Amino acid sequence: VQLQASGGGLVQAGGSLRLSCAASGRTFSSSRMGWFRQAPGKERNFVSAISSNGLRTDYADSVKGRFTVSRDNVKNMVYLQMNSLKPEDTAVYYCAADTLVTIATMRSSSKYNYWGQGTLVTVSS
Repeated sequence: VQLQASGGGLVQAGGSLRLSCAASGRTFSSSRMGWFRQAPGKERNFVSAISSNGLRTDYADSVKGRFTVSRDNVKNMVYLQMNSLKPEDTAVYYCAADTLVTIATMRSSSKYNYWGQGTLVTVSS
């Protein structure tokens, strides 16, 4: 699976952005997808994940209620709708995929073997 994230940009606090992750490859529809973010000088952290059929989602506590993950297996796309953005959401956001990620491990970045290049989200106060 090859992944390409897009949709980042500069937004004021309280604003919204929608990130997209375009996937290519035959295994996309059977892959669990994750979103992770990495702020400057910090480690990469889990943001959200979605099961292969889209029926199960998971969110970090810091984004729960503000972010929504979704996928379109026909278009080979995954989305992260981000609302009520805060300055602390500023980071490079990465999408990731793997067919072997389980519900128990979908928060762990080390379990994903396929990564997009990242898209920068900057939230100004």
